[in-house]
Amino acid sequence: MVENAKATYLELASQRLSFLTRARDCAELTIPTLVPPEGHSYATKYYTPFQGVGARGVNNLASKLLMALLPPNQPFFRMAVDTYMLKKQGGDDSLKTELEKALGEVERSVMTEVETSAVRVGAFEALKQLIVSGNALIYVPDSGGMRVFRMDSYVVKRDPSGNLLYLITKESISPNALPMEIRQLIQKSDSNTKEKTLELYTAICREPDHWFIYQEINGVKIPGTIGKYALDKNPYIPLRYNRIDGEDYGRGFVEEYFGDLRSLEALTKAIVEGSAAASKVVFLVNPNGSTRAKVLAETTNGGFAAGNAADVTTLQVQKFNDFRVAQDSANAITQRLSFAFLLNSSVQRDAERVTAEEVRFMAQELEAALGGAYSVMSQEFQLPLVNRLMDRMAKRGRLPKLPKDIVSPMIVTGVEALGRGNDLNKLDLFVGGVGQILGPDILSQFVNIGDYLKRRATAIGINTDGLIKSEEEIAQSAQQDQMMGMMQQLGPQGIKAISDNLVASQKTGALQQAMQQAQAPAQK
Repeated sequence: MVENAKATYLELASQRLSFLTRARDCAELTIPTLVPPEGHSYATKYYTPFQGVGARGVNNLASKLLMALLPPNQPFFRMAVDTYMLKKQGGDDSLKTELEKALGEVERSVMTEVETSAVRVGAFEALKQLIVSGNALIYVPDSGGMRVFRMDSYVVKRDPSGNLLYLITKESISPNALPMEIRQLIQKSDSNTKEKTLELYTAICREPDHWFIYQEINGVKIPGTIGKYALDKNPYIPLRYNRIDGEDYGRGFVEEYFGDLRSLEALTKAIVEGSAAASKVVFLVNPNGSTRAKVLAETTNGGFAAGNAADVTTLQVQKFNDFRVAQDSANAITQRLSFAFLLNSSVQRDAERVTAEEVRFMAQELEAALGGAYSVMSQEFQLPLVNRLMDRMAKRGRLPKLPKDIVSPMIVTGVEALGRGNDLNKLDLFVGGVGQILGPDILSQFVNIGDYLKRRATAIGINTDGLIKSEEEIAQSAQQDQMMGMMQQLGPQGIKAISDNLVASQKTGALQQAMQQAQAPAQK
């Protein structure tokens, strides 16, 4: 339990200082406004990098992570049913099928909540914070969109395994934004306070079976803000890009390539400043010659002037080779950073002919390099986000209460999607190899094409409802094709004869039915 939120925040802020300083250094070479310097305000003049590779890389990598973790028009999770617990409580396979169908509605409802509450907007901002600083805090309130806290506005404390023990946020608010009773309560505690802004601290502490939360201003706990949340329903979700056991904060992606970014910044600065100096044009005129500088300056373009060309020279820096070395080094660093940030320019090699398969393979290899980040995000971002969204939807009566021991959310994007991508490659390799070695006839004889199509669609993440024909539809289509073939073989006369026979048989059947109906009363 945190008794004094402000005192605990100041104590933990000193432990956060080294991580925060490193994050500010990384932000300075990428997007300086992501982690602003200490004491920043609206009038702060931020450093402008000489190179744009860092900013472009951060935005590109954040976009790719966003599309992988929260793909549009596709659930990033599914509700999994524990078959063992279901059978233990007397359920059977038919009940499981009905339950999975109902859970599909739950998944779609949660995805509607994601779209309508603009979760992706806050998620994109949080991902950029994670890439640069390695840390971000998202807050999902009971209603409305998601808030994102920078690293300099909250502190955390974790156990040696990395589990959150408590966190404290710090916000500056105007006294006029507070209700009258809270302002009176604060003035009673400190009658001398005449501050234009107040520091609002929010503390979230872990108890054995729940989270305890409260807010305080000037050491006074605000009434109405004290509450509890279940352990898996915490509205405050602290995120890390890299998990390091024993440390309270994570490390950012940019920090791993900070040396390349700093070197590229220094080289680009030298090239830009040197190029500006070399681009200055200065003419030197021999003072002992017959040519006069004033005459040259006053002569119009294309005009004539009396003088000797040997008396005039142009001042040159003569540093081309030195600039060439710096430019080659900068290009090599840019290429390395492009690979690291998954920029499209790094996928295609510098060659006259590059096949589409080669580009696809390179892009897949680069995406697979993010497997570690996907693993952390699925456990610390996606799964807590789903639990929180489902909790607040259940409070508003938009979701039914689900049994925890039978139904639980399972993340199906990120690292799981990479696994499905590997399954897709193996599946295509197997089917293609069989068809190439044994031929298409043997392939169609031993391989279930319908099951292959379903597995391939699952690996890509496509919904096959209404897309792949069922066995009944395939049989009906084959029957129709057979009838069309027979009609083409028989010709118009044969079709007319068959039609006449059908009409005659229908009339005979109708006559026999009428006679049977007429004879029935007589028999009675």
